[in-house]
Amino acid sequence: MAREIDLLVRGATRVGAMGDENEIDLYVQDGKVMGWGRLDLPAREVIDAKGLHLLPGMIDAHVHFMDPGDPTREDFSSGSAAGAAAGVTTILEHSHGVRVTDGTSLAKKIDYLKDRSVIDFGLGAHFSPTSLNEIGEAMEGGAAFIKVFTCTTHGVTAVENGFLLAAMKRFADRGVPFLVHAEDESLTRTAEIELRRTGREDGMVIPQWRSPLAEQVAVTTVAQLARATGAPTIVAHCSHPRVVDIVNEYRARGASLFAEGCPQYFYLREDEIKEHGAFRKFTPPARAKTAEDFEAMWERLRNGSISYLASDHAPSTRAQKTEGSIWDVHFGLPGIDTTLAVMLDAACRGMLSLSRLVELYALMPALLYGLYPQKGTLQVGSDADFILVDLNATRVIRDEDVLSRAGWTPFAGREIRGRVVSTYLRGQKVAEGGRCVARPGTGRFIPGRGYRKTA
Repeated sequence: MAREIDLLVRGATRVGAMGDENEIDLYVQDGKVMGWGRLDLPAREVIDAKGLHLLPGMIDAHVHFMDPGDPTREDFSSGSAAGAAAGVTTILEHSHGVRVTDGTSLAKKIDYLKDRSVIDFGLGAHFSPTSLNEIGEAMEGGAAFIKVFTCTTHGVTAVENGFLLAAMKRFADRGVPFLVHAEDESLTRTAEIELRRTGREDGMVIPQWRSPLAEQVAVTTVAQLARATGAPTIVAHCSHPRVVDIVNEYRARGASLFAEGCPQYFYLREDEIKEHGAFRKFTPPARAKTAEDFEAMWERLRNGSISYLASDHAPSTRAQKTEGSIWDVHFGLPGIDTTLAVMLDAACRGMLSLSRLVELYALMPALLYGLYPQKGTLQVGSDADFILVDLNATRVIRDEDVLSRAGWTPFAGREIRGRVVSTYLRGQKVAEGGRCVARPGTGRFIPGRGYRKTA
């Protein structure tokens, strides 16, 4: 008699980045994909998934859990549980309070998090002009990317172009991407001075402070530096079509340059901040004013101009979003709970294909950040990270269903199609029915491309 395998998922419709397949069985052994098909092997656990779609676990490559630093906004246990329930099996996290800047701080954070995450995680490191030597240590320690701000944000000082150029030249051949928050320091600083001088505290100061021009100027500069050095570079949270087009123009000229998209730029309007105030304060801000603006972003998502999706999860509680003026409250939105939800709804409505969604939120993050083929795919030998999805289910997004410490979402009240039934990490169920069922410590650290194992 054949030896029992760990897990058999029977009869699901497999969806990968290359398209849908017919009903098929998935075989899992020792946390890895053992095979697909009709292998007729006995299993200790059998899941009847007929009528459900099976997708790779999602990879959210841009989240902030504020832990350590400010865990009242989010800690790793709450944030990773929210991710698991939402269909995310791997995150790439970086926080701005207690920053990773070298090999020592990276190792310290990895140790701190070893018993805190429900899902697998990688970590980013922050670059500053004083950390050129140290950032190489962080890469060797397994940092998945190097974060750079071109304008002062979240209390992080801007990196001047000369220092960024030096870092790109030095580390271009490491293969570890630079993730750049691109808004021009001079334009944002002078706009802030003028707006504060007038005494304004209405919500519309945010899009005027953090203007489309400031983003375009910074992205153009970053694109030129990326082309000159060959450094792999990702422009974070591209907010409008012109920014995406700049990225693609320079990629066509040979730059290793990519555009990150986030749901807020496909669904939220610029003028919502008039009504919602600090609950729509994030940067770059929402830009869309018309249906045509939204459609331009969706077209770039469909046609490959936008390379991948991430949430840019940066939560604050309701109380924290109402403390002080519009100038004082934190930037950021909660997003890990809802990114797959709203994008799965879009797929159900024909706005993009399911296979493109898998490519955007699983395969491409794995490829760009050096996690493939362990993550982002379900080929034989990959980690058995997968989700089962009911495309026929409908629900209304509600604040009370948000597992993040934020306790709210800008998408509340939206009726959506499709629902994550269950989430599996390395073959272990970590979430079911919108609730996390695994303990902190289930998740493991996943090193990035520059990792050098030490004895």
